[in-house]
Amino acid sequence: MESEAGPGSLPLDSGTGRPVPEAEPALVERWRSQRGELVELLAQVRERFGGVAAFRLGPSPTVLVTDPSAVQHVLARYPERYVKRSHRARLLIGDGVLAATGTAWKGQRRLLQSQFTGTGMRRYEQRITEAARTTAERWAGYARTGQSVDVGREMRRFALDAIWRSLTGHPLDDGTERELDAVAAVATALPTLPVEPSDARDAVAADLARIDAVARHAIEAARNGAAGPAGPGLLHVLTDAATEHPEYTDQLIRDELVTLLAAGHETTATTLTWLYLLLDRYPAAREEALAAGGEGSAPRRQAIQALIHETLRLYPSVWILPRHAAEDDILAGHTVEAGTDILVCPYLTHRDPELWADPEQFDPRRFVTPGGRPAHLGAYFPFGIGPRACLGVQFALRESTVLLEHLLPAHVLAFSSTPTKAAYGITVRPDGPAVATLGA
Repeated sequence: MESEAGPGSLPLDSGTGRPVPEAEPALVERWRSQRGELVELLAQVRERFGGVAAFRLGPSPTVLVTDPSAVQHVLARYPERYVKRSHRARLLIGDGVLAATGTAWKGQRRLLQSQFTGTGMRRYEQRITEAARTTAERWAGYARTGQSVDVGREMRRFALDAIWRSLTGHPLDDGTERELDAVAAVATALPTLPVEPSDARDAVAADLARIDAVARHAIEAARNGAAGPAGPGLLHVLTDAATEHPEYTDQLIRDELVTLLAAGHETTATTLTWLYLLLDRYPAAREEALAAGGEGSAPRRQAIQALIHETLRLYPSVWILPRHAAEDDILAGHTVEAGTDILVCPYLTHRDPELWADPEQFDPRRFVTPGGRPAHLGAYFPFGIGPRACLGVQFALRESTVLLEHLLPAHVLAFSSTPTKAAYGITVRPDGPAVATLGA
């Protein structure tokens, strides 16, 4: 986002609302001169001007939204007024459900939603468990030999195996895993790619070609009825849809496949990596979770899920949700004109000291103690809320829980190196490797 910062309050089209408080240009210029992270600017804007505040990175205003009521207004109550215009990952995921809009999005969402709730989720339970067992066996080998592991790499390997089994019915093989490293490579590169679409595509052309080759092979196998040992997978649902819905071309099936691969493993892997880094700093949290109940018990599962939720509070799956005001509106008593860009920021809402006690502290007990977390729906939304909330919430929570049920009792990690900061791209991820040995 480039251009000159400009002074002045937000334009108002009527007297029905107050102007949105706006950060002074000097604040934006100071952030620019220091080449800081966008999150640093947003944190300063929120701290000084409140949960609905504006700043200018160009001639048009951008409104930052962190107040829970305003979050719910934008994402859940009036999604038709605050729309997605384009997804930052479109270069990678094409017209997949994350990037789609309008009527096309509604149809794609409808087809996929049943696969990630109720009966659909039960279909993938065993595949998730098998991926967790495979990881547990691999970690047992690392522990025996004393081999160091990159925890982030291991979490990506597990999450990719779980989603690949669910998509195809086959366990992830080494060759496919190597080729699908290109998904993470493109996702990581996205924030630094050239603005011109053709130049951006050229910069990652080799990785996109690797992804397309894997997708093409998987689609052909599914269409030819090549179900895996666990039976047909979600990819078969997509290829079958093409017989009744002509919009499901090979290109759209490819886009949905890559969307599910990217969204279905990168966010889960990042969450699990952060969780292990947090347990390194707060080891008592692991002991408390394991002491909550015996193996396979409901209390232990609840305690493990609290670890996951607290990690997601500090490092939500998507740290910022861009929207665009499609029409004039009154937001939290402030007038917002059509054409205004909106940034909803779970990362800052989750760290608001007015909502969360000791917000920078890792404290999973807030998710198992009555009154330990805010009651407002807009105060905790690591997967978004409203009609465009993440489809795979239950899948992500289930695979994280199952893996931790296997790994937490067996291993204490001893880190030899840890990242010193976070990187804010499509996700918020550790900025560097997290290398550890596995103890019992």
